[in-house]
Amino acid sequence: MENVPGIGKEDHRIDLPPGFRFHPTDEELISHYLHKKVMDVNFWASAIGEVDLNKSEPWDLPRKAKMGEKEWYFFCIRDRKYPTGLRTNRATEAGYWKATGKDKEIYRGKSLVGMKKTLVFYRGRAPKGEKTNWVMHEYRLDGKLSHQYLPKSAKPSPF
Repeated sequence: MENVPGIGKEDHRIDLPPGFRFHPTDEELISHYLHKKVMDVNFWASAIGEVDLNKSEPWDLPRKAKMGEKEWYFFCIRDRKYPTGLRTNRATEAGYWKATGKDKEIYRGKSLVGMKKTLVFYRGRAPKGEKTNWVMHEYRLDGKLSHQYLPKSAKPSPF
């Protein structure tokens, strides 16, 4: 094993074999990473960092990633646009993430376990934002792993 340059932060280097690539499937991201993170906030994945997407511009994300050259993975708490509402806040100082297309269902075998939403970053403010080439895929638990089936200890407080 050797230390791979350019992977991780200076204080969080990851020792990996030459040629290692982190390319999980959508189902693996939901079942083996996101579900475990929701169940245990102390869950740690060496390839996935934590970031507040509302305080990070897309061009800053590569510096915050633990690994990756053109794809990066992060855990992020979903921010609400309004304290009592259900709408998600996807705005940053420089722009906003806009959902595109239809959400994709993620299955483990025949069971629905999650959903994948594709978002594109726009500079400026809606509705006059300028589309960029930054694309993000947002994953959420659904089906048998959805919020309603989780134990109370795993559910975040609304306050």
